[in-house]
Amino acid sequence: MRFETPGIAADFSQDNGWTYLVKAVLIIVFLLTSVLLAIWFERKVVARMQVRPGPNVHGPFGLLQSLADAMKLLLKEDITVKAADKFVYLLAPMISVFCSLLVFAVIPFGPEVRVPFTDFVTPAQLTDFPVAVLYILACAALGVYGIVLGGWSSGSTYPLLGSVRSTAQVISYELAMGLSLVSVFIMAGSMSTSQIVDSQTPLWWFLPLLPAFVIYVISMIGETNRLPFDLPEAEGELVSGYMTEYSSMKFAWFFLAEYINMINVSAIATTLFFGGWRAPWPLSAINDGMFNEGWWPILWFLVKMWAFMFVFVWVRGTLLRLRYDQFMTFGWKVLIPVALGWVVLLSVVQGVRQFGEVDTRVVLGVGVGLALVVVAITWFWPEKKAPPGPAGTSRPATSGARGPAEPFDAFAGGFPVPPLPGQSLPPSPRRRALVPDDARSPAGTASGTGTPHDKEVDRG
Repeated sequence: MRFETPGIAADFSQDNGWTYLVKAVLIIVFLLTSVLLAIWFERKVVARMQVRPGPNVHGPFGLLQSLADAMKLLLKEDITVKAADKFVYLLAPMISVFCSLLVFAVIPFGPEVRVPFTDFVTPAQLTDFPVAVLYILACAALGVYGIVLGGWSSGSTYPLLGSVRSTAQVISYELAMGLSLVSVFIMAGSMSTSQIVDSQTPLWWFLPLLPAFVIYVISMIGETNRLPFDLPEAEGELVSGYMTEYSSMKFAWFFLAEYINMINVSAIATTLFFGGWRAPWPLSAINDGMFNEGWWPILWFLVKMWAFMFVFVWVRGTLLRLRYDQFMTFGWKVLIPVALGWVVLLSVVQGVRQFGEVDTRVVLGVGVGLALVVVAITWFWPEKKAPPGPAGTSRPATSGARGPAEPFDAFAGGFPVPPLPGQSLPPSPRRRALVPDDARSPAGTASGTGTPHDKEVDRG
C-alpha cells in the first residue's frame, strides 16, 4: 500500500532508521569518491585542452594520482598561525565541509528501486519535503560562513580580503541564482525535488526556461568560487585568499568543500532543469519507458551531472579571471535585472494561462518582442564617458577644485592599503635618490611610483 506525503512525489513509508543510515553513508562515500574522480577528471580535461598528457603514471590512466594527493595533504605538517583565533580557525573548514555534505540529502538519484536479492523497495533518495529547494539554498548560504570565518580568524590581511570578497560574491550571485530557481517553482508548482523531477515528464525545464537556465549556470560558477569568478582565492592578488594561512588537512577540508559544492550545483542543475534521473529522448520512449525504471535512472543522473562538471572544467580552461569591479558589475547590473525581468514575464504568462482567456502564444510573442526591444535598447545605449584628465587622457585629474592630492601613507592603519583614485604613493628611497626635487609632482612623488614595500624600507 502506498502512502503519499502531500507536496512530494517520493514514497518513504517503508523506510526506517537503518534505511536512512545506509543511504546517508552511501551518499558520503559517493561524494568523497566523486571528489577524487573530479580532481583527476579536471586535470585530464585541462591537459587535453593544453595538448599534454596530464596524470598518467600512478594507476591506470593516472587514476590514483588524486589518492596520492589526498595522502600528501593528510601527512603534511599541520601549522597553526599564532595570530589566529584558534577555535574559529579550526571550526571554519568544518562548517564548509559539513554544509556541503547536507545538500545531497534531498537530491533524487532515481525513482523507487528494489534492493538486490530482497523484496525491499525504497526511493533512490535520502529524504524529501515540500520546501526542499529552500533547504538547498540555506545549506549553500551557511557554507559561506566557513570561508568568511576562515579568512577573518587567520589574523592576516590577504585572508581577510578574500573572506570579504566571498561575502559580497555570495550576496550578489545568490540573488541571481534564487531568482533563476523561482522560474522552476512557477512552472512545476512545487519546491520538492522529487515533484520537480516528476513535473518534467513531458518536457525538461531548461528548454522553456532557457534564460533562467543560463543565469543559473553562470551563478553556480560564481557561487562555487571557480574561474573566472574565483576572486576569494585569487592567487595572483591574494596569494591564496581565505586559504592562505591554512595547511595540511585544514586546507584539504576547504579543498574538499569546493569540489563537493561543484558536484552539488551540478546535481541541482540536473534535477531542476535537465529532467533529473529521467532518460533523454528517444530512450525514454522505448518500450513504455523501460529506461526510466529500476537502476537505469541512476546512470542517466550521473551522466547529466558529469556533463555539468565538464562545463566547470571547460570554463576554467578557457576564460581568464575577471577584475573585481567587473565581477560585481556583472552580477548586480546584468544577472539580477535580467533574472528579475524574466520572473516577472514568466509570472504574467502563467497568470494569463491559468486565469485568462487570452491565447498564450500571443502573450508569449508579445513578451519576447518586448524583451528583445529592451535588450536592443540597453545594448546600444551610449555609455557615460569619464571626464578627460590631464593631457587629454581619460583618467580623472588628481587635482582640481579640491586642490592638489595629499601624500598617501599606505601604512597609516598598520597594514598596507592600496591607494584610491586620486591618491598616489610616496616615492621609494631609490626613486628619491635618482629623481631631482624639481622633477617631482606637487604631491611629492616622482610619477606616482613607489610600493608599500619601498615605504616600509624608507621607514626602516
